[in-house]
Amino acid sequence: MRISGNTTRIMSESSEQTEKIAYDMAAFLEPGDVVCLGGDLGAGKTVFAKGLMKALGVEGYVTSPTFTIVNEYSGKYPIYHFDVYRINDVDEMFEIGFEEYIYGEGISIIEWADNIREILPPSRLRIDIKKDLQKGENYREIEIRKVGGGE
Repeated sequence: MRISGNTTRIMSESSEQTEKIAYDMAAFLEPGDVVCLGGDLGAGKTVFAKGLMKALGVEGYVTSPTFTIVNEYSGKYPIYHFDVYRINDVDEMFEIGFEEYIYGEGISIIEWADNIREILPPSRLRIDIKKDLQKGENYREIEIRKVGGGE
């Protein structure tokens, strides 16, 4: 898989396949990258995040930090996994040190990133996961694109 300035679309027919797509994509990530995940409830954002983290050497159980906002993991690099579903005001992000995370030495993965769109870095990866129940309960279209970065 090559991630370029153009949008890349990949189809998945299972959560295992979604996790594998993320696993393969992780090879392109490096410290400082911010991965923004979007999609409806149950679309597979956390499954995708788990695939990224597995590829980056995170061992053990990975959960969505819905109530804590951020979980920190150690792997090949530090990994900061955000779930901003419950954020009502972007100021809450500054209270937890958001800028130190996303401009630090690790990789940030942000579920529900649209909720904090106005404070996201200009250069980031955008992953949108869409369900298509007409094609099957587990069918997903995963759209990957770079935002910013001089394009």
